[in-house]
Amino acid sequence: MLRTLDLIVIVAYLVLSLGIGLWMSGRQRSNDDYFLGGRELPWWAISLSVVATETSALTVISVPTVAYLGSLTYLQLALGYLIGRIVVAFVLLPRYAAGKLTTAYGYLGQRFGRGMQGTASVAFLLTRLLADGVRMFAAAIPVKVILSGLGIDVSFFWIIVVLSLVTVAYTFLGGIRAVVWTDVMQMALYMVGGIVALAVIGPQLPAGFWDDAVAQGKTQLLDFASNPVSEPYAFLTAVVGGALLSMASHGVDQIIVQRLLSCRTVRDGQKALIFSAVIVAVQFALFLVVGLFLWGYYRGASPAQLGLQTGDEIFPRFIVEGLPTGVSGLLLAGILAAAMSTLSSSLSALSSSTVIDLVQTLSRRELTARQGIRLSRTTTLGWGLVFIVFANLFTSTDDPVVELGLSVAGITYGGLLGAFALGMFVPRARQGDAIAGFAVAVAVMGSLFLFAPDAVGFTWYTAIGLVITMVLGSLLALRHRTAVRRESADDAARSDA
Repeated sequence: MLRTLDLIVIVAYLVLSLGIGLWMSGRQRSNDDYFLGGRELPWWAISLSVVATETSALTVISVPTVAYLGSLTYLQLALGYLIGRIVVAFVLLPRYAAGKLTTAYGYLGQRFGRGMQGTASVAFLLTRLLADGVRMFAAAIPVKVILSGLGIDVSFFWIIVVLSLVTVAYTFLGGIRAVVWTDVMQMALYMVGGIVALAVIGPQLPAGFWDDAVAQGKTQLLDFASNPVSEPYAFLTAVVGGALLSMASHGVDQIIVQRLLSCRTVRDGQKALIFSAVIVAVQFALFLVVGLFLWGYYRGASPAQLGLQTGDEIFPRFIVEGLPTGVSGLLLAGILAAAMSTLSSSLSALSSSTVIDLVQTLSRRELTARQGIRLSRTTTLGWGLVFIVFANLFTSTDDPVVELGLSVAGITYGGLLGAFALGMFVPRARQGDAIAGFAVAVAVMGSLFLFAPDAVGFTWYTAIGLVITMVLGSLLALRHRTAVRRESADDAARSDA
């Protein structure tokens, strides 16, 4: 059961988060300030913010579960993530910077037209709400465990409401500056918490723990034997699927691209992106080892044997029962920090995509600075309220929630990445081709997720969507060959004239 000191630590963290939002309020004079921090944020802060944004409570809670129930093969994803980010840093990021874009989907608007930009933005909005609904549910799990230990029965709904409202408040007030600097604080908090957890569990591990772990395959890092189609952590699946997933999540997802566009230069953005892959590998390793240590601490007992409903409750239970006074509060604040960093980033990205990709683009009018700020804050508040509804769609899951979250995101990631690839590598492709390819890819991946979730590992979702969009879009683009040649001839004639 938590002690008074633990509760003080948690409340102090929530108050500090609001304080950062208040400190940053009033510094925004335009949408560029509110969404991109005036493009003056340091690359190292952006890098830490990127990691905090993609981490959420899923990593802190669910990655230990992956190791507890399985092995360390999840770490293979980090190699794929590095490869994918290198591609984004040197292929996509320079294009965004050259166009002085505020959102990732502005490129699709320039290349294909307003229709494709709006389609991509709407898909992003829906997918982000669903994926981050899973993340917020993950954060609510340890809070419910805590309150149950105190004899207080509170539903997931009210836990999500409180966390969401605090996050909406500092995002509403401070914009992307508040989000980034709060992310930096939040990442430091949950990383320190993970290290402290290892230090506490380590001396309590039973004799022969490591030999038992090796004998049962718990320490396996590379998996070359599993079926690469259905097993998400087979080496080929993890590296290739992880690379494509990272290219999509960090190259065409506004939640990450928005941060990269906040850097002072393209080179700063590239450094922030690539360095973030290194940090992600370190934190994956940290929380996988936490899960391995917990397996030894609980003698390999199943969640049911521990009296838990899901494996994702294992680490929260240890936090409440096994850590000393004050440290429990620190680590629980870290879990809340991870969840809130993702939610705040989502709110900022949802707001920017709504204002720039939908309102301004589809209405074909420019907003004044005052109108832009007012609309941006209004949409931030509106999306925060909508988010509460979506987050409560997820009340339980048999698998680690980190896998569920990545699966949901994978429904549209492949189609989005395919649309960008069409724009860059298929010159004859037109807006209708891109929209058709994207729509079919999303429909196929959505059906796969709903009706055959075990047929293909979630790490292949992005690859399948990418192939569908590229193949269908390229085939449809063959219709325009004559038109393209005619346009090229006209361009050449005008150039000669």
